[in-house]
Amino acid sequence: MRLTFSPAEEAFRQEVRAFVKEHLPAGIKRKVELGLRLEHADYVTWFRILEARGWLTPGWPVEHGGPGWTHVQRYLFDEETMLGGAPRIIASGIQMLGPVLIAFGTPEQKARYLPDIRQSNTWWAQGFSEPGAGSDLAAVRTTAVLEPDGKHFVVNGHKVWTSYAHWCSMMFALVRTDPDAAKPQEGISFLLIDMKSPGVDVRPIRMLEGGTDLNECYLDNVRVPVGNLVGELHKGWSYGKYLLGHERTGIAGIGSCKQQLERARTLAVQQGLEHDAVLQARLAQFEIELLALEFTALRLLSPNQQSRVPAVEASMLKVRGTELRQAIYELLVEIAGPHAVPFDEGALLGEGGDGGDGADAASPPELAALAANYLDARKLSIYGGVNEVQRNLISKAFLSA
Repeated sequence: MRLTFSPAEEAFRQEVRAFVKEHLPAGIKRKVELGLRLEHADYVTWFRILEARGWLTPGWPVEHGGPGWTHVQRYLFDEETMLGGAPRIIASGIQMLGPVLIAFGTPEQKARYLPDIRQSNTWWAQGFSEPGAGSDLAAVRTTAVLEPDGKHFVVNGHKVWTSYAHWCSMMFALVRTDPDAAKPQEGISFLLIDMKSPGVDVRPIRMLEGGTDLNECYLDNVRVPVGNLVGELHKGWSYGKYLLGHERTGIAGIGSCKQQLERARTLAVQQGLEHDAVLQARLAQFEIELLALEFTALRLLSPNQQSRVPAVEASMLKVRGTELRQAIYELLVEIAGPHAVPFDEGALLGEGGDGGDGADAASPPELAALAANYLDARKLSIYGGVNEVQRNLISKAFLSA
């Protein structure tokens, strides 16, 4: 197997690189370079630039607005946009719900929801995790009971760790529709919920670095039209697994690893550590591990692969990729030393002052957000399926092979 790119693929890489350089707004790129928090408007601006080029939904088929790329082109696109300083595509509607609706949704659901996802008019929250049902989604307790007239479900429950729910107008959720099923997985359905419905209450969760990207969502007698059921009743577990396979592949974050490793090399030079033998050895070790991760991903893109649907391979990429990113963020903090401790977003954006929290305004801006980035990265090995559970899935797959 040749893990090299063809001339056409290399030409595509250069096309993406040039596009990002020309069209990515400088202010958004600067935020990404400094590790600052991006706002909803930043993502929408970039997503609409990509959609105007036909590049926002690389995993979608052409008939639904996708670009018709090969798996290798999608890989190169992800890598080059990250290396160019662009925000990652985080909208759950694009990467998660879209593929599920395309595979299992009704024609009416596709016509109603897919165009608005592409145009960034509708953002979707992922209503999977609950208190006591995060890594073990089969323990979902949020209920959806069909009304006697058969026209609406009534949903009651509590979702947690719901990323960007405060930006979203819709939620796709796993709900329990058959509490008496022989197996917990057999009684779950996949439901689309309007976040503006009476009974939906979104509450922010303050994270370690001060952000509020995560939320709790309380559902109190929320009425959902039966037409918002995706696929078959009680078959939501299968659709959820299909969705998580796509999510975990993306969570590997090879482009992000390369982005942060280059950041570490640059900071090492700025800190006068370019000749530190121990540091250079660690950087080299990370580069070797990243190369191995990249080759693993490229092997999965090979035509020789029997399955085109992510399965246990996605868990392998997720575990290694997230832990490698966490290790690189830890190294970045070590390189910065005391300069990594203060964090004043206003000062970094040129708004003056130290924010009243004692941040050292004299700290180089390339260093001052690193502690926040490190803390934020701790969640990488948890969301999308905690890594300990992913290791169990990997072990079972090999032992049963």
